[in-house]
Amino acid sequence: MIDLLIAWLVSASSLLLVTQLPIGVEVDSTPKAYISAAVLGIVAAVVNPILRAVFFIPNLLTFGLLSGVVTFIVSAVALGAAASLVQGFRLKAGVVSALLGALALSVVSNLIYGFVSP
Repeated sequence: MIDLLIAWLVSASSLLLVTQLPIGVEVDSTPKAYISAAVLGIVAAVVNPILRAVFFIPNLLTFGLLSGVVTFIVSAVALGAAASLVQGFRLKAGVVSALLGALALSVVSNLIYGFVSP
């Protein structure tokens, strides 16, 4: 349970930091960032198995070389879906903001986890 809470806090903090970058990801307030982080986690948990199933054969044919690309696509789709579900969370440039936001969220989250985890 504590791990889930830490993941949620890291995700929300990362989202708040990413909104400061000029890539088109916007959140109206800090509470909206926490709600967006929760929705983003739920959407990613639902979308991930579906997209992994869709990309299973191409990933198998490339001996797993597409796994990083699939993970990136899942993150971008989840970010776009969360932005469409939460009022006050926007992607100004659409797909470009989703792709750049997914990349930035990944980098920022990994940096924060580097400091948080022992």
